[in-house]
Amino acid sequence: MQAATSIMRAQQIVLSRVDEALRPWSLTFARYEVLVLLHFTKTGTLPLGKMGDRLMLHQASITNLVDRLEEQGLVRRLAHPTDRRTTLAELTPEGRKVVKAATKAVVGTSVGVAELTDRDTKDLHRILKKLRAGAADFEP
Repeated sequence: MQAATSIMRAQQIVLSRVDEALRPWSLTFARYEVLVLLHFTKTGTLPLGKMGDRLMLHQASITNLVDRLEEQGLVRRLAHPTDRRTTLAELTPEGRKVVKAATKAVVGTSVGVAELTDRDTKDLHRILKKLRAGAADFEP
């Protein structure tokens, strides 16, 4: 129980630090993840369903996140060119600017783990990777 409590509390601390770094752009970590996902695609677009799969979020959550980002002018919805059933989310030019600036701010926080040495972060990653692999969170 001690390890589980420590993991949950550490997650809260890291998330709080990252959220603080994202505040100037009125972004939550979840919305930031959507922007980063779109930023790293070839075209800056993805179907909403595929975004849900990649971020491991329910379709309703993706819809809500895209709604908020669209209100901010950071993404826009497009009809899929060949599949009328599919809607695409596209990163806008303003969204590209914001994701670059926000990423710089997040990296500046050492992604919330500034107190750890390089060795500590490698050990932490190795240990958490075991936990995640055991839960089939990703394919090794």
